Amino acid sequence: MEFRHLRYFLVLAEELHFGRAAQRLAITQPPLSLNIQQLEASVGAQLFTRNSRGVQLTAAGQAFVPAARALLDQAGMAAREAREVAQGMVGSLQIGFAGTVLYRGLPQILQGFAAEHPKLRLVLRELSSSDQLIDLMHERLDIGFVHTTRVPPGFSQILVSSQPFVACLPVGHALARRRKLPLAVLQGEPFAVVSRAVSPDYHERILGLCADAGFSPEIRYELRHWLSVVSLVSQGLGVALVPAALQQAGLPGAVFVPLDRDTPPYETHCLWKTDRDQAALGAFLAAVRAFAQPLE
Repeated sequence: MEFRHLRYFLVLAEELHFGRAAQRLAITQPPLSLNIQQLEASVGAQLFTRNSRGVQLTAAGQAFVPAARALLDQAGMAAREAREVAQGMVGSLQIGFAGTVLYRGLPQILQGFAAEHPKLRLVLRELSSSDQLIDLMHERLDIGFVHTTRVPPGFSQILVSSQPFVACLPVGHALARRRKLPLAVLQGEPFAVVSRAVSPDYHERILGLCADAGFSPEIRYELRHWLSVVSLVSQGLGVALVPAALQQAGLPGAVFVPLDRDTPPYETHCLWKTDRDQAALGAFLAAVRAFAQPLE
């Protein structure tokens, strides 16, 4: 029994006419008849009756239809899995991420990619940008989503998102109802920031923005995660400058107010070693580019 026999059998079982079945299969009737005879000999039972009224399935033929379909489906799945293995579409990708990428970019990329490549396991690791660079260099990560432009030689990158900074204030703050804020009005307020060790680029950006506004921020709290910054503000313990995507965090007690002037954007880059030759990596990068395309 060959898979060709099963395919011919199922088409004839649907058409119940040798001429129409042969036409669908793009063959002539004699080879179709021969293949059906070979299948019946292999099964050891007559699958069709042929008379002046046409072609009919026997009881054995009717019972064989679901089994034949299942065999072809299993063969197709096995062939697809073999192709995926050959193409590197099974196994796992190690993906690092930091900061606001969970609120803009990464979920959308993951959702589309996972649907197209269900056999490929995506392992997510939340790390600072500097830690990701170290792990990427030592190939402990395949891909990183970082908030830094300090990219060493030998890496390629895609700009995933670009967003402004906004002021994050406690809901009861005197300035919380303002439509826009000049940054200078936050002078003397206790600031919460992501620490320099975790995100040196962001830390320096905050200091630079405040310096441009004519003051040095009073940094009271240095934390490791963006959500910790917003959570601390929501408890009324300070203020912060955060990327606009953090508004999607939905933490009660915090409000977000745009600044009254443009600031250099907060950017997220997808980063990988240029010399990595991996089919799964290439497929994932295609999904990243599809998301990032409007930004390029």
